[in-house]
Amino acid sequence: MPKLDFRHAIRDALDEELARDDRVVFFGEDVAAPGGVFATTAGLRDRHGDGRVFDTPISELALSGAAFGSAVCGLRPVIEIMFGDFLPLAMDSLVNQAAKFFYLSNEQASVPLVVRSAVGAGGRFGAIHSQNPIGWFLNVAGLKIVAPSTPTDAKALLKAAIRDDNPVLFLEHKRLYGLKEDVDGPIDAGSIGSAAIRRRGDDVTLVSVMKGVHDCLQAADLLAEVGIEAEVIDLRTLRPWDRDTVMTSATRTGCLAVVDEASTTGGWPGEVLAAAVETMGGALHHGWRIAAPDHPIPYSPLLEDAFLPSPDRIAAEVVSRLRAGS
Repeated sequence: MPKLDFRHAIRDALDEELARDDRVVFFGEDVAAPGGVFATTAGLRDRHGDGRVFDTPISELALSGAAFGSAVCGLRPVIEIMFGDFLPLAMDSLVNQAAKFFYLSNEQASVPLVVRSAVGAGGRFGAIHSQNPIGWFLNVAGLKIVAPSTPTDAKALLKAAIRDDNPVLFLEHKRLYGLKEDVDGPIDAGSIGSAAIRRRGDDVTLVSVMKGVHDCLQAADLLAEVGIEAEVIDLRTLRPWDRDTVMTSATRTGCLAVVDEASTTGGWPGEVLAAAVETMGGALHHGWRIAAPDHPIPYSPLLEDAFLPSPDRIAAEVVSRLRAGS
């Protein structure tokens, strides 16, 4: 059975969508001739031509402005903001223009654009190249947020994002680019807003996205050694997110831990837990966040590892909560 790695899943999705729809264009800093700083887009310019795949000046605001303008004029642009830390430089075009245009136009015009960006810590990139920007965009109505954890989902959801008529922020965790997965047959567009249950369990529900899903799966193995069976849910998309799958699982287990590598304050785990409290009330016996401190991400390998929620920490917190409540 052939294997697909995460970075090639991204490239293949772009390649197939460029071939399928001549309205799709792809541009960004160093994405064409160099093939991307993380080697995700090599060969696309040669295959589709420099009129549809091209490099741009170093200006995130110019990139996002050009994407917005081309989208409202009939194209379906995909742009790359090299690091998610630089997304604030594109904030106006995304938040005040693209996300609101459908509403401001009285539903007369959509903005089918995709912003790809590499995010995440653990790679020793330092405080301003390691952040996870989900919390910055979570309350922006009109903007979808996709955060896959596997190569198959990366390809399927990127294809879905490109076909979507709304602006989509597509986040790729840097530590997942080398992840490989067996594939069996072609991968078509996925479903934005649908979670996946990666492991079944009856004692605790663990919810995460991107690399956090793999940390939760490792934690679930550790928990199984002490007789605790964890259900692991991969949200895959964070706006919209799959409330039904999370609530069904948490109602059964009565225990919900939401895992995120970003800072605790203002993150998406708080939204998931608030929804659980509103939906479940007293049926939620334990509900808490497992996230990073409210502190810039350290560069030191030892400090960065301690900063992030590891599988050992996730498992230890679950054991502590369940045993304290027994």
